[in-house]
Amino acid sequence: MCFSETVSLVAGAGLLVGGGYAGYKAWRVNKRYLPVSMMPVFAGLQQLSEGFVWSGMTGGDHNLVLGSTLIYIFFTWFMWPFWIPLSVFVLEPRESRRKYLFLFFAAVGLGFGLILYVPHLLKPEWIDVTINRDSLAYEGTMLLDFMMPRMLTNGIYLALIILPPLMSRYRHMKYFGLTLIAVTLVDYLFLRYAYISFFCLLAGLATVHLIYIISRNHCRLDCPELFS
Repeated sequence: MCFSETVSLVAGAGLLVGGGYAGYKAWRVNKRYLPVSMMPVFAGLQQLSEGFVWSGMTGGDHNLVLGSTLIYIFFTWFMWPFWIPLSVFVLEPRESRRKYLFLFFAAVGLGFGLILYVPHLLKPEWIDVTINRDSLAYEGTMLLDFMMPRMLTNGIYLALIILPPLMSRYRHMKYFGLTLIAVTLVDYLFLRYAYISFFCLLAGLATVHLIYIISRNHCRLDCPELFS
């Protein structure tokens, strides 16, 4: 997260606790919500890893910065474009014509995420983290930079994480997709100096809505097909 190590660690811990409770409720109410309930858990782990990036940056520990950044971008570049469409696929009812479209999104997201993430394991010198306006800016090189403009890479990434929830049968997942659109617009218009950090922060906070939906059992009203 932006601002400081303490804020990152507190936000990460809060998301982990909330996500753990949502996972417990999903296990008891309907296990098809388990992948959705894991989103705040992953967001919490990502924020905790950014806390350690801050620690390494302020303490001048290059190895801590590198290791923590590799964990952070694991969620950023690999996990989210794969896990979000997979969660929508698991949630979608069997009779939905879009169900296997979401599986296709997940497969594309898996391949896309591997292309984005694995090269950083092989070439850690491509990773570049700086502090810009009291926020962490993740820049550096990507393999796809040699094939297409970064804007196109970002566009494919956003399509993989936004379109599946937006196309879901269920209203609360559509709201999550709309929230991600709002996050993207705010990030692009006002926070481009550290856009990756801010996007992951705001998208992580958006998963609090998923915790609320599952914990209050709104799914029973919104998704009667799952409880029939």
